[in-house]
Amino acid sequence: MQIQDLPFSDPGVPDARSGPRFLWWLFRSQLAGQLKALAWGLAHFVAVASLPFGVGIAVQAAVDRSGTRLALAGGLLALAGAGLAVGDTLLHRAAVTNWITAAARVQQLLARRTALLGSALTRRVAAGEVVAVSTSDVEKIGWFVEALSRFTAAAVTIVAVCAGLVVHQPALGVVVAVGLPVMALAVLPLLPPATRRADIQREKSGRATELASDTVAGLRVLRGIGGEELFLDRYRRASQEVRHAAVRSARMWALIAAVQVLLPGLLLIAVVVYGVHLARQGRITVGELITVYSSVMLLAYPIRHFEEIAMAYSFSRPSATRAARVLSLERPTDTAGSRPAVHPSGDLYDPQSGLLAPEGRLTAVVCGDPDAAGRLAERLGGHAASEGASVLLGGVPLDELPLDCARAAVLVQDKDPVLLSGTLRELLDVPGSGRTEPAAALEAAQCADVLAALVQGSTAVEDPMDARITERGRSLSGGQRQRLALARSLVTDPEVLVLDEPTSAVDSHTEARIARGVRRVRSGRTTVVFTSSPLLLDRADRVVFLHDGTVVATGGHRELLTTEPRYRAVVTRETEEGVDAVDAVGAGSVRAGGARVESVQAGSATAPGAGAVRAEDSGGARRGEAIGGPRQPVPHGDEALPRREEIEETA
Repeated sequence: MQIQDLPFSDPGVPDARSGPRFLWWLFRSQLAGQLKALAWGLAHFVAVASLPFGVGIAVQAAVDRSGTRLALAGGLLALAGAGLAVGDTLLHRAAVTNWITAAARVQQLLARRTALLGSALTRRVAAGEVVAVSTSDVEKIGWFVEALSRFTAAAVTIVAVCAGLVVHQPALGVVVAVGLPVMALAVLPLLPPATRRADIQREKSGRATELASDTVAGLRVLRGIGGEELFLDRYRRASQEVRHAAVRSARMWALIAAVQVLLPGLLLIAVVVYGVHLARQGRITVGELITVYSSVMLLAYPIRHFEEIAMAYSFSRPSATRAARVLSLERPTDTAGSRPAVHPSGDLYDPQSGLLAPEGRLTAVVCGDPDAAGRLAERLGGHAASEGASVLLGGVPLDELPLDCARAAVLVQDKDPVLLSGTLRELLDVPGSGRTEPAAALEAAQCADVLAALVQGSTAVEDPMDARITERGRSLSGGQRQRLALARSLVTDPEVLVLDEPTSAVDSHTEARIARGVRRVRSGRTTVVFTSSPLLLDRADRVVFLHDGTVVATGGHRELLTTEPRYRAVVTRETEEGVDAVDAVGAGSVRAGGARVESVQAGSATAPGAGAVRAEDSGGARRGEAIGGPRQPVPHGDEALPRREEIEETA
């Protein structure tokens, strides 16, 4: 496998039963690359180990005044030098290839798993853990996978050198053969506490990353409620805990490194003292003493790979465990696409809630529980968080279709859509039917002011499509981000488009124009809008009201206002007392809290209701929405709030 061949056409099916099993699977998945690294590693370390023998022969040849042996030693050293250069270069190349290949394979597996799980991923795994797995954990896993072959080459070289020294000079060779394994294994008792400290550091680092992610994502809200300093203090404490844990972990690894330096030094001293004693007795020559001394000194280099593999494993094992935990997650309703790849069309039906969205119609869904509405929207798009009956599109269960077909048929835009960094042209360059042009989508989503803001914020840019959008669109207001995301969804033009509160961050006049634009652009296509806005509801072909996750009423917006008190309570933001009074007395006048409250007539269907205050900030975000409070008289007749026609004229 070469780097230029990445990404893999098929990264394989990982063994995600545990972290060690996942590491072993990665090693086996690129066995050819590991064998190549092992071969070049052996060439490199053999060249390193042959240097002492050449030096020893050269010294002894100088003592004996033998030109032939001196030339032989020179040739051996030249050959060892060439092998050292070639082996080191190609070993590094093979090792880096293995590291990048392993990291790319893990990233590809994580990306595919994320695409498979969709929005259900962050409900089952903390956001900070997902970030850690996809960034730093990938590097640590790749480090261990590539270090394994170099460690194997170093271990084989040490065994071969010890055997050669025993044969070449038994007296000193036995000392080295006994001392080197002791040096290599002396750090084993220190590895468990070092691993535990590393695990604690990873855990605290993951919590700090999650806290930082949540704080940054909600910074605007935190500033609005004065909680910025509170969360910053929490992050400071979490950061200090990470620092203390990192220091404790570093101390243990420093101790391991010190042992790896101390023991070779002690062995070298022992070899020199004993070797000098043997040389004075005439049992060994000066050249043999130099050979053994140089071997012990140079073997400290491959022995360091024992420390590296121990560090790599202790760091990569928890990372691999986290990656395996993510990769082992499955979609609750996934049936692996038992049906052939087709593109169904027709009515969208959810058996679990009873929701029916007729083909080619604009269906509005009203649900008093925003969380339940979000879960239903995700279920309609095939992102179910729990097991249940599959959503049907034209009678075809979406869960039985290949995932790409199901995702192409139904597109869900959630409450907090993500804008990727890049130009506006790149943002709108999404797969689509080609029926909706970007200009038409931007116009329908009322993005004129957004385009103007992008041009003003970009230097030397005249075409708004070439203006750059920052990461997650943080330079834009909530309403601007929401409208750009809506335009992107309209450009995609799927068979079924599910919008979850697409206008929650815009003012009433903009909302009315968006409702008209969406209806125009999505003409003849199935569209489902989760909303409680009277402006959108009055534009819908069909309104469905859900209570406790089940459809309880269906009809037109104005019809449901007069016939379904619970629907009216959600749309007009009535208090619970008002709803109880309406249920008791009916659609007539109601006295609540000593004040006479008039029922909302069909003619005032667009009235937002008492207690609902909606304002547009400078960036287009809705703020100050006060829900509840004492009921005030709701005007009707000539005194009612503007109807849809009046709002359109104003727009």
